[in-house]
Amino acid sequence: MELKGNLLSVRSDVRVLDATIRDGGLVNDFFFTDEFIRDLYRTNVKAGVDYMEFGYKASKALFNPAEFGKWKFCNDDDIRAIVGDNDTHTKISVMADVGRCDYETDILPRDESPIDMIRVATYINTIPEALAMIEDADRKGYETTCNIMAISNCKESDIKFTLDALADSPVQAVYLVDSYGALYPEEIRRLAAVYMEVMDKAGKATGIHAHNNQQCAFANTIEALSIGVSYLDGTLSGMGRGAGNCALEGLIGFLKNPRYQLDPLLRFIQKDILALKQKGCVWGYDIPYMLTGLLDQHPRTAIAATKANDTNYAAFYQMLLDRD
Repeated sequence: MELKGNLLSVRSDVRVLDATIRDGGLVNDFFFTDEFIRDLYRTNVKAGVDYMEFGYKASKALFNPAEFGKWKFCNDDDIRAIVGDNDTHTKISVMADVGRCDYETDILPRDESPIDMIRVATYINTIPEALAMIEDADRKGYETTCNIMAISNCKESDIKFTLDALADSPVQAVYLVDSYGALYPEEIRRLAAVYMEVMDKAGKATGIHAHNNQQCAFANTIEALSIGVSYLDGTLSGMGRGAGNCALEGLIGFLKNPRYQLDPLLRFIQKDILALKQKGCVWGYDIPYMLTGLLDQHPRTAIAATKANDTNYAAFYQMLLDRD
């Protein structure tokens, strides 16, 4: 596999995606103010961010709109109220989960929508439905990615079979997603090489979406970048479910690409992110998240322990061992 530069290279194929609303919405059930969303959109434009993910296209039959903010559902009119005609370089994306999205009816043709890209999120055992969603979005005129979740729990033979199926689809990029924050840079490098071996031959890109359970999200992201992964996810101040994600400000600062600007991100954090934290939104590294990442388990138990302010870490660790 031919490398696409090194850590100091300015690569034209790199695309940075801000997932603050979508992954961060899992912290506060998507109850962001319009002012917050509008400020974030303007910030991303000023910072040169390539894609801004507004949230999910979730099914209103499965999720009660009264229990979530509007970015759980990303109605086109709500996005349009923020971005207008979006005559900027920053493209708009949303995520559609397999089995949780009425994609045939809720995702309109591209020429009727402010959305540019549909990110299909799937587990490896639901790839057939993911492929149907990708084909539907492609027919409607959208860019597409496929985000294969919980990859640390997957057999490499299953991963290769899945990548081959995606190589034959119209998807533009396929993401390596460390949902549990269980992987280390050496493992990311090896898995990214597996992805790229298939995707490069098919003329498709590879992406990375990292979680910070073991404080490796930033390291894993730049490790993937170093061998040629080009779609890079981050969130402001690492805001995301549980331990959070790769900090977008750290990633932008690291890239040293003149088309990206750090200052707007810092200004947004000091005005808007700090205010969220002061209102009680909690995310980021904590010992329960480290332990679920260490044992390659879903962080739901760690989220519950953190919300309950349970600091009996030894007992929590033993409980996880008994489950493992």
